[in-house]
Amino acid sequence: MPLLDVGDVKLYYTVQGEGIPIVFIHPPVLTSLNFTYQAEGLSTKYKIITFDIRGHGRSQYSKRPLTYPLIADDIISLLDHLEIKKAFICGYSTGGSIVLEYLLTNSSRALGGIIIGGISEVKDKQLKDKISAGVKLAEIGAVPVLALSTSWTNSITKEMFIQMFQVGRRGSSHNIKEYYNSSLHYNCTKQLININLPILLVYGKKDKPFHIYAKLLHENLPFNELKFIPKVKHQIPTKAADELNRLIVQFVEKYTE
Repeated sequence: MPLLDVGDVKLYYTVQGEGIPIVFIHPPVLTSLNFTYQAEGLSTKYKIITFDIRGHGRSQYSKRPLTYPLIADDIISLLDHLEIKKAFICGYSTGGSIVLEYLLTNSSRALGGIIIGGISEVKDKQLKDKISAGVKLAEIGAVPVLALSTSWTNSITKEMFIQMFQVGRRGSSHNIKEYYNSSLHYNCTKQLININLPILLVYGKKDKPFHIYAKLLHENLPFNELKFIPKVKHQIPTKAADELNRLIVQFVEKYTE
């Protein structure tokens, strides 16, 4: 099992394929397994890099508070280890916020960003309540409950559900709580104008609560492309993998010619 020592913890990571590198970032509780279909479908053309965030899945518990800047630093450590100067950074759900943080603070180490159902801040009560519930459940140690819910909604086969659940339930309740808290309070909307790299925005056509965030990012990011995938809600990496992969290939090819 590949583990990277970043000083105070060891991070689980995978690398598949060769070519232009793309790093994938998962939201709280979920792990790199959520990008199984991206690793399989895109590694024939690109170098696909996934990792479990500190305190999640197969990565070790972090005594250092889990913050977005720390996660961005871990990505830099991973790129350094792999001797990669620049990569496309891709995040799903609140992992998309980490993409924005990374591009704002490490633009010289990025080729661009890919945000799947992402946000720059929590604006609506429904999402605030959902993330707050995650904080409270993690606080009482109910990681198996969280893992059960997220694995069920994001899997498309029984085998995938079992695997995602078994790995997800191993996460640290403390670090998961910290990740949820960071997601709840992060706000970089006013800084979006400072991101001068191309960004692909992908949202589900049926994921209507997130359409306000698609609009917000589309209107404030200087260089972006907004795509909606029909007949899908939020769980795009697993439930609309082929179309997502097609959009990623189209985007990467356009900006690396």
